[in-house]
Amino acid sequence: MSKSEQILILDPPTDLKFKGPFTDVVTTNLKLKNPSDKRVCFKVKTTAPRRYCVRPNSGIIDPGASVTVSVMLQPFDYDPNEKSKHKFMVQTIFAPSGVTDLEGMWKDAKPDELMDSKLRCVFEMPSENDKVNDVDASSKSAPSLHVSKSDGTSAQAKPASSSLDDTEKKKLLEECKRLQSEVARMADENRQLKDEGLRQRKALRPDNMVSNSGGMMSKQQSASSLPSLLVVIAAIFIGFFLGKFIL
Repeated sequence: MSKSEQILILDPPTDLKFKGPFTDVVTTNLKLKNPSDKRVCFKVKTTAPRRYCVRPNSGIIDPGASVTVSVMLQPFDYDPNEKSKHKFMVQTIFAPSGVTDLEGMWKDAKPDELMDSKLRCVFEMPSENDKVNDVDASSKSAPSLHVSKSDGTSAQAKPASSSLDDTEKKKLLEECKRLQSEVARMADENRQLKDEGLRQRKALRPDNMVSNSGGMMSKQQSASSLPSLLVVIAAIFIGFFLGKFIL
C-alpha cells in the first residue's frame, strides 16, 4: 500500500538554504503548518546529524497551528566546488487520541500511516549587498520555536517567546563553541605527544649513548690526571731546590 500524502504545509517546500560565510553557526528556519482538523505528530531527520542542531526536532501540532523549526549548521571549511549531499526529512503521522508515549507511537506506526517530505540542503556564499542586509536582519530577528493556534499571535505573547528562543539559542551556540575548543585542545595535546615521542626516540639512539658515555669518561680521566701531574711537577721543583740548598 502506498504512503499517504504529506498533510503538513512546509515553507520552504523543497530546499533548505544556508548562506555563508560558514565560519560561524548559520541558522535557517523551516515552518510547518497543520491545515487539517486533527493533531499531527512530526519528526525531523537528517543524513548528517553531527553537522546540524535542530530545535525542536519533534513534537505535536494542533489543528490550524504552526511551528517554526530552527536548523543550525555548524561551522566548517566551505568548498565551492563541492556539492552538498545533505538532506532532511520531515516525517509525520496523525496523533492518536490520548497519546502519551510518542516514541512508542512511532515504533508501532504502520508504513501506510506515515507521511514524509524530503528537503535538500543548499549552501550559498553571500554577495556584498547580502552581507550588509544579513547584519541588519540578524540584529532584529531570532528563530521562533513558538507553537501558535493560528499564524497571527498576540503582541503580548511574542516578547516572552522571543526571549526564551534567544536564551536557548545562546546555550546551543556556547555548547558548540565549547566542543570546538575541546577538539582543538585535544589536537594540540596529540601533536605535543607526537613531538615528545620523537625527542625521546632521538635521545635513546645507541650512537648518542656511546658518544656521550665516551665523552664523559674522557672528561673524568683528564680531570683525574690533572692533580697527579701537578704533584709530580711540584715534587721535581722541591727536589731541585733542596738539592741546591744542600750543595
